Amino acid sequence: MPIKLIIGNKAYSSWSLRPWILMAAFHIPFEDITVPLYEGEWRKKLLKLAPSGKVPILIDGDIRVWDSLAIVEYIAEAHPKKAIWPKDKAARALARALSAEMHSGFQALRAQCPTNFRRAPARRTLIPETVADVARIEKAWTGARKNFGVGGPFLFGDFCAADAMFAPVVNRFHVYDIPVGRTARAYMKKMLDLPAYRAWIADAAKEPWRVEAYETP
Repeated sequence: MPIKLIIGNKAYSSWSLRPWILMAAFHIPFEDITVPLYEGEWRKKLLKLAPSGKVPILIDGDIRVWDSLAIVEYIAEAHPKKAIWPKDKAARALARALSAEMHSGFQALRAQCPTNFRRAPARRTLIPETVADVARIEKAWTGARKNFGVGGPFLFGDFCAADAMFAPVVNRFHVYDIPVGRTARAYMKKMLDLPAYRAWIADAAKEPWRVEAYETP
């Protein structure tokens, strides 16, 4: 049986996107089950599945894994023949470091530019803290591309876990029309054109739920 991935609304759940796009891009069979956030007893439903009460949650038989980065590592261990992380030691170390930095940081960007995969692109005036977050992310992207991205269009050449971790940021930069340089813009285009990414966006557009907190003008 394929593993199950419990996710939130595709329109809003950035954390759900990360393992979803990773498995979709690597053609790993899985079933995704949406628990609409802020609808009815959504928290109780999630608490029955994992103690965190948050999405995403991976279910593989009797095994439960929650937290996006933990799920990514579980997928990498379960599929060692797939290049979930870069094969080169130095590239792999940087990919993990950047993924962890993404996992725990960039609070200003998260707060000022909430995830909304259905938002029509429109520029927002950024506060200095968000500008600093954007600059750091762009520097991380261009550094990875310069040092390890020669073999392909993604951060480390081929699509990998680091790209999955930054996938929601690509959306934020796109829908809030955040200015970035040529290298970052080219990388964003490749991510936005990824079939798995397009599939997520298409699904998000079909969802009936609307959460006003994410629909700020």
